[in-house]
Amino acid sequence: MLSILSPAKTLDFETRPKVRSHSQPEFLADTAELIDALRELSPADLSGLMGISDALGELNFDRYQAWEQPFTTDNAKQAALAFKGDVYTGLQADTFNAADFKFAQNHLRILSGLYGLLRPLDLMQAYRLEMGTKFSNPRGKDLYAFWGDKLTTEINATLSKGRNKALVNLASNEYFKALQKKSIVAEIITPGFKDYKNGEYKMISFFAKKARGLMAAWIIKNRVTEPADLCEFAADGYLYNKKLSSPDKPVYTRRSAA
Repeated sequence: MLSILSPAKTLDFETRPKVRSHSQPEFLADTAELIDALRELSPADLSGLMGISDALGELNFDRYQAWEQPFTTDNAKQAALAFKGDVYTGLQADTFNAADFKFAQNHLRILSGLYGLLRPLDLMQAYRLEMGTKFSNPRGKDLYAFWGDKLTTEINATLSKGRNKALVNLASNEYFKALQKKSIVAEIITPGFKDYKNGEYKMISFFAKKARGLMAAWIIKNRVTEPADLCEFAADGYLYNKKLSSPDKPVYTRRSAA
């Protein structure tokens, strides 16, 4: 069983990681190709492309110019510890022990516009490049065209090594679209998280993002490998709601934010 997450815009490269263990991203050659194309853009071009402020355009221009190989713990950081934001507030990878990280390396992947697919301990350098960015590149009109079927092929290869071929989709629609759903050789399970508001259960983005991270952490810390066990997830007040669920779309609800 493999879980997938989206990355985050917010990064933390100031806090030194508590773990030295690390790995190298699978698609660094592809990333370097994207970096070469991005380096041709000015700060103003980047601001327009990504719909960001002038200051962020300058920041990411500098990031792309400074990007270099090889990746080491001096110039890069483990992905699960570098990403911040709602999902990673839930994941709390800085609380993982060595055994947690070992399990996570085999059972969790992070989709990325720049790096394609990251394991939790894969080193990465700071960037901003959302998967949905319409960045024309040597391989096509956008990043979906750039990555093509590479990410799906890698996901299938990873799933083939496990006993239970199930993909737990904890990513956003923007990032899940980078995978070719019909070509995934596994059961795809997409959990939903809803909060009670104004007399009904609704998906509230901020809470749902954190809940995706919470579920990923729960799977890792409890070494969950059976899809059927996902109904036992309980965290931050969320509980499995059988009435609202289907086999491929389990729903977890709560009455009030914990």
